[in-house]
Amino acid sequence: MRIQLAFGRAGLALDLPSGPDWRVLDVRSAPPLPDADAAIAQALGAPVAGRPLAELAGGARSAAISVCDITRPVPYRTMLPPLLACLERKGMAREAITILIATGLHRQATDAEIKEILGAETAASYRVVNHRARELAEHRHLGSTRSGTPVYIDERFMAADLHITCGLIEPHLMLGFSGGRKLIAPGVAYQDTIKRIHSPKFMRDPLAIEGSVEGNSVHAELMEISRMARHDFMMDVTITRDRRISGVFAGTPEKTHAEAVRFLTGAMRHNLGEQVDAVITTSAGYPLDLTYYQSIKGVTAAGKIVKTGGKILLFAECAEGVGSPDFAAMLRAGHTDREFLDRIENAPVIPDQWQLEKLALVTRRADVLYYMPGLPQEYWPLLWGKAFRSAESALAALVGGLRPGAAIAVLPEGPYVLADVCGTNA
Repeated sequence: MRIQLAFGRAGLALDLPSGPDWRVLDVRSAPPLPDADAAIAQALGAPVAGRPLAELAGGARSAAISVCDITRPVPYRTMLPPLLACLERKGMAREAITILIATGLHRQATDAEIKEILGAETAASYRVVNHRARELAEHRHLGSTRSGTPVYIDERFMAADLHITCGLIEPHLMLGFSGGRKLIAPGVAYQDTIKRIHSPKFMRDPLAIEGSVEGNSVHAELMEISRMARHDFMMDVTITRDRRISGVFAGTPEKTHAEAVRFLTGAMRHNLGEQVDAVITTSAGYPLDLTYYQSIKGVTAAGKIVKTGGKILLFAECAEGVGSPDFAAMLRAGHTDREFLDRIENAPVIPDQWQLEKLALVTRRADVLYYMPGLPQEYWPLLWGKAFRSAESALAALVGGLRPGAAIAVLPEGPYVLADVCGTNA
């Protein structure tokens, strides 16, 4: 059986041998909207909750719009023009609108990437700036959450009269689902805020996983931060496998995000009934598999459905290599997964440690194999698992040693496949 995996821009064809009980879990989604432009106009004028954007804009002189960076395939060329036009029709000067690339602790977006994200016309016509999480002077202190997280949000966002986020709702390895409040924190938050919400206190919450919102402490913390930042309006979309818009959700953040989660969960969920012996996964191809850091999301998506002692095989191109310097340094330290978990448990949080922490929670209970041709070979011995030079040799290693008829799930688009066992993580 031949399958097509999401891998880089072009994809990767893989021939599956006979013998195992293959269970291919394709991305489930609602059908694409017949008229996305009309749906966006409808959402802006008749939101899920709260007042229409035009009413909010009528009493505002300026607006800040937080948007995703290059690592998310958000259809901004369709989404942003009607939102911007709505603001301007209510008398807001174009010069008073700031589009803020919500990088969190990711690297800055390049000029070329900004054009790719927003479209050349929007990029050239509006003030577009990168968030810089390491610059304390560029943030406003809003106090602390009930649990003690210090809240600092980008001053350029806070200084605007109207605070808007615009993004994509999809499964997320810590938050359950992305979108909405995530474009406030970590999106435009200071590094101390980001580190706290990614500390072991939150990362080891068993409900801080893909598809889980109810009882998820990370989700609750970010919702509180969103309220503190006076998050006025959100507009997020859901997308199909081929990146077409399947749903548009706009309005006040809490109820709007909850409605989007209900919609997405109903459309996407696979229930396997029981855990499988092994999983083949990806990180959904470009742009999510640009780096090893981002590609770990494919492993955590598989971790929920594999048996303890089972195997996971990740296919990710990693065209930009390992990830940030902080992340690379942690890999080069050469700790085992158990050593790493022990070292960070009560230590100050280092940027990007949370991704390795989530990975370690999976590798402690399952064997992870890798085909990541873009990852420099100097890192291969440092992985918590084995890397292979070819897709074929990696597949042979996965299948080898499994019992006849072993159940192997295949997630061709990794974290975009919302798979659970016995209805858990609802």
